[in-house]
Amino acid sequence: MRDTPVSGASSVHPVANNVPALLSPSYIIKKPWGMAAFSSLRTSAASNERLARFFQVYAAHRPLIQRILNITFVIYALTSTYAGLSGKSPGSSSSKARSKQQEKGKVQVGKQERVAVDALFFQRLKQILRIVIPGIRSKEALLLLMHSSLLIFRTAISLYVAALDGKIVASLVRAQPLQFFWNIFRWLVVAIPATWTNSWLSYIQNKLSIAYRTRLTQEVMKQYLGEEGEGANGKVYYKLANLDDRIKNADQMITHDIQRFSTHLAAIYSNLAKPVLDVILYNFQLSQNVGAEGVLALTFFVQLSAILLRYMTPPFGMYTALSAQMAGSLRHAHSRLVEFAEEVAFMKGEETEKMLIEREYAALIEHENSVLQRRWWFGCVEEGIIKWLWGSFGLVLCAVPVFFKIPGAEALDLGGRTEGFVTNRRLLLSSSDAFGRVMYSYKDLSELAGYTARVSLLLDTMKDVRKGKFDKAHVNSAAKDDNAIILQGRGHVIESEDIRFENVPIVTPNGDILVRKLSFHIKPGQNLLIVGPNGCGKSSLFRILGGLWPIYGGVVHKPAASQFILIPQRPYLPLGTLRDQVIYPDSKADMEERGITDDNLLRILGVVQMDKIVEREGGWDSVKEWRETLSGGDQQKIAWARLFYHHPKYAVLDEATSLVPTEIEGKMMEYATRLNITLLTVSHRPSLWKYHALILHYDGQGGYVFTKLDAEKRLALQEEKQALETKLLEVPKIKERLAELKALQEVAQH
Repeated sequence: MRDTPVSGASSVHPVANNVPALLSPSYIIKKPWGMAAFSSLRTSAASNERLARFFQVYAAHRPLIQRILNITFVIYALTSTYAGLSGKSPGSSSSKARSKQQEKGKVQVGKQERVAVDALFFQRLKQILRIVIPGIRSKEALLLLMHSSLLIFRTAISLYVAALDGKIVASLVRAQPLQFFWNIFRWLVVAIPATWTNSWLSYIQNKLSIAYRTRLTQEVMKQYLGEEGEGANGKVYYKLANLDDRIKNADQMITHDIQRFSTHLAAIYSNLAKPVLDVILYNFQLSQNVGAEGVLALTFFVQLSAILLRYMTPPFGMYTALSAQMAGSLRHAHSRLVEFAEEVAFMKGEETEKMLIEREYAALIEHENSVLQRRWWFGCVEEGIIKWLWGSFGLVLCAVPVFFKIPGAEALDLGGRTEGFVTNRRLLLSSSDAFGRVMYSYKDLSELAGYTARVSLLLDTMKDVRKGKFDKAHVNSAAKDDNAIILQGRGHVIESEDIRFENVPIVTPNGDILVRKLSFHIKPGQNLLIVGPNGCGKSSLFRILGGLWPIYGGVVHKPAASQFILIPQRPYLPLGTLRDQVIYPDSKADMEERGITDDNLLRILGVVQMDKIVEREGGWDSVKEWRETLSGGDQQKIAWARLFYHHPKYAVLDEATSLVPTEIEGKMMEYATRLNITLLTVSHRPSLWKYHALILHYDGQGGYVFTKLDAEKRLALQEEKQALETKLLEVPKIKERLAELKALQEVAQH
């Protein structure tokens, strides 16, 4: 590189400067080829002259060309990033097909769907973004604006530091101590806003993650637990667990998957927007130093290698979704063991439970090891291309101002060339790192796609469930013509004071039809006793009354759901105080608003003979694990006290007195009658018959009998039946004794 500047045509191209000398006669005579090569030399000279004119025109318009190339690079960087991340790839058509299948409900339950960064992913993400960023004036939008401003400010600081690095090294090469220490002082000064900016970026990113999670959790819980007065569209938490097979572990999705999705979504903006901005700004500055031509050539080679890297990237999104699903299954296996610990202990099922948990864990570990192996070889390829191959391209680009004359550039000494090399290399390393982060962000996007698929599945399934669309495996008999017609139908619910079923089929969630047409009518004050063998549809009737199961036909007349209370054999005891056990789901404020005091609650406990429990357990405000503290009988008494507190019109009793002494059972039934609570009772205790006026008797074969209950007559028949059964049990012994007597008689005769 020459130290003196040149201008005009002589500064354009070294070949063009020597064109007259090449055409001189003395030059031609001195060459060995002589006159034979004159014609070819004239052709070469003409080409050189045209080339010289081209370089003259290029040099004259180079500033305009540089601007055009820079603008082209910016447009290319933005469009290529958008095209690479927007799912406009060969896989997008398949993703659209999968989306249509999902809309039509053709995706098979339990079939693992491929998760990728495609059009379907961006469609899902767009729907979720409407939830987490509800508007431009929301807190999340303001945080994003602050985050974007800090990202731009940090990039500006990086550009300043890159130039400052070059000045520091140049002052060392030139042996200028004052200039060196002055640059060091500037370095320390710029460190103040740099560290402040980095800390704020981390802080706001975490705040964004929390804000996203809060918005999404609130929306999910609103749909999951519903709102007051929703009626049949509510109870989504129950229907997800019992009427639909698409989600096996909703708790995992609501707690873990939403948290991971929010963290990845908050990070992906910084990991994608900042690198793209850095690539544009750093390369623009590089083009000013080394020329846009070199940056354009570098971009071409980098894009070729990036396409290769993209082709070799494994489907990390599908791996992430599958890992979350397997982790949820493992957690579910552990939670089942905790829930049924007593049953497992009595059955000595430790080895079986251990085998089930180890099987879930082994499947998860096998998958994680497989993913680790793919991450290992992909990491090798990724680092080799991004760090070393692109680094070599960058070194070549940094050498351009040293070995070649840049048109319009000033002559530089050794310190100037060193400063330029250090600055360009710093810019190049930053640009390479930014482009590498753009490539890395595709892997981050793949993981985000996995969590997006999980969260979207939760939202879509809850939306379908609220509309009455369920996806559950049915029994084989459900495919029969008559049964299929019933399952395709839908009944109607009419709110009324009475309970009336008109040709209503009793159908389980798996499509098993227990009763094809059930009809009966109950008026307030007419207690109904429901009997029959196990699995005949006794509890199913209650689930239809409570709005938990869909109605596949007929008409159901029933009061509002608030007029029903269910007391199962094993009542639900919430976390909270002793008072909360009686007034659930009311709070203490709700109780006081109704004008009920603790003394009223104590009198209610006296009805079920549990008034001593308040003093025994330490008062109304004592907090314990009541499911473990109270015996089974006491738990049933608490449930009856809850019934008397709420005082509904109807109460559904499902073996609700099986652990209560008979004398206390009678007092509770009589007190419920005095409160005008109509009882629908499932029980095998004959002692309860006298408290009911009607009976619904299932035969277990799809038939039933609904009639008035004559308790005395039925009890007499029951006693007579038991007496006959006792006598029949004696028949074999009588026959055996008769045979012995006949044998003895024959022996005596002989």
